[in-house]
Amino acid sequence: MLLSHTTTLLALSLLSSVNVNAQNTLPQVDLGYETHKALSFNQTGQTYNFSNIRYGQAPVGNLRFAAPLAPTGRNNAVQNGSVGRICPQAGPSWYPIAAEFLVSLVEGNASSFNLSAAEQQLQAESLNATAPQIDSRMTEDCLFLDVIVPKKVFDGSKSRIKRRQSGGAPVVVWIYGGGYTGGSKGGSGNPSGLIAASQAGGGDGIIFVAMNYRLGAFGWLAGPTLQASGGVSNAGLYDQRLALQWVQKHIHLFGGDPKRVTVMGESAGGGSIVHQITAYGGQRGVPFQQAIPQSPGYLPISSYYVQENTTQNFLSLLNVSTIEEARKLPSTAVMIANAQQVAASSYGGFTYGPVVDGIFVPALPGTLLNAGQFAKNVSVMVSHMLSEGPLFTPPNVQTDDELKAFILQNTPGFPAQLLDYVVTTLYPAKYDGSQPYDSPIERTILFITETSFICNNYALNKAYGNKTYAYQFAVPPGFHGFDVPYTFWNGAPTNLTAFMVAPVAKTLQAYLTNFIKTGNPNGRGVPPFPMQGKNASMNTISTTVYRVKDDTSNPRCEWWAKGLF
Repeated sequence: MLLSHTTTLLALSLLSSVNVNAQNTLPQVDLGYETHKALSFNQTGQTYNFSNIRYGQAPVGNLRFAAPLAPTGRNNAVQNGSVGRICPQAGPSWYPIAAEFLVSLVEGNASSFNLSAAEQQLQAESLNATAPQIDSRMTEDCLFLDVIVPKKVFDGSKSRIKRRQSGGAPVVVWIYGGGYTGGSKGGSGNPSGLIAASQAGGGDGIIFVAMNYRLGAFGWLAGPTLQASGGVSNAGLYDQRLALQWVQKHIHLFGGDPKRVTVMGESAGGGSIVHQITAYGGQRGVPFQQAIPQSPGYLPISSYYVQENTTQNFLSLLNVSTIEEARKLPSTAVMIANAQQVAASSYGGFTYGPVVDGIFVPALPGTLLNAGQFAKNVSVMVSHMLSEGPLFTPPNVQTDDELKAFILQNTPGFPAQLLDYVVTTLYPAKYDGSQPYDSPIERTILFITETSFICNNYALNKAYGNKTYAYQFAVPPGFHGFDVPYTFWNGAPTNLTAFMVAPVAKTLQAYLTNFIKTGNPNGRGVPPFPMQGKNASMNTISTTVYRVKDDTSNPRCEWWAKGLF
């Protein structure tokens, strides 16, 4: 039976009243510099979403390309984080070609992949493109973070007795990937599945925090000219450090324990974690106790010449000659120049990322780890994918000369005598079964896999005396980044749903949340997960979990860890 008009209005009025009352009952937290109110409450997961909390001043004007500053003063207006923000970002033009190449690998047609045809198609499409698109959410004023907290945890923070008994809930801080030029705090996935996994078997669960950090030229412009002009190389790392310090200072207000913080991130996020562990050569400690770097990726850029050349090219795109002039330009102009420069990145590269600056990054992370210059009181769980390299592999790099040219393009000034050693001895063109590859393209894939990713894991495991929890994520096709939807699995469809296996996601989340809560991934209902140990073994997580030798422990990674180049 249809409701009368009056009854309908009354029902709508009551519903509106319920919604208003629900909004009015959302909790708020006084951070000192502002009062922040939860934006929403997830009825299913019983979690509060405190969204878009400012942790840094707007990095504009004189703070553009500079170290971030914590908020000061007092904003008397209650904030609820209703305005979404992402940092200015861009992507390289080789991405579409890489996507096609991955498809050819899955279909078994990699040997017939025509790079020139793909490039011609991309060029034809770019001719019809206008100026780089600027996302409406992009703003330089982007130093914000999210806190997702279970209601039980938040309510417990108001109880002195419960807080004294438990000390607060464990906290995981997520650092997103995206080649140091893309990504955002909410772009990796919904953490509700991860939080639910942390509550399995009882317990209130974990707190999830994710921060934005500056990207591209905004966060990674580097070199002598910048540093002499009041700027800092690796501003993105300083942003992350400031957010982590915010957690140490404020997370107890949400029910979290600042002495039980795990930092977790994938790709550029994982690489950032390694840089945080080795920051300042380990002389200043770290604002976390545990780390889960997944596929930690970064290029070994130590050359100040390369840094300076990138900066001068950027200034040229802006049509200015100094950093001071660049600081005076409107955001849109800087965003466009950044997009243009990142788009022109060489295949497999992003132009920007962490560099050796003599301060925050006094040397390459591998060198610092090898020399014992890192934070030693951190528990580590580190991972890599079954097939990290294909996404970043130029399909046309197959001969010795092509591989040498690729190395020089990405590492200018690479010593000639070492170049020959790398190509003819470390990765010789032998396809007779004596090497870990059977074709020229597989050789290039392995070179990129090891130098950009898994040898970073080797250096980390070795530095911590093999007392780490190492695993490989091996659900086919096992490409770089395909583990992220599993980390954030909550049953909802994703663009990788066709590949996903729900039981694997549950196993992975159990391992991760066990480690976040206890420093040990082992627990009820999951296969044993020993430390890597002196024999360098690891868990392979696929449709089953089994123990194998860690493939990051090999003579090639041992050579790269010495930093001889």
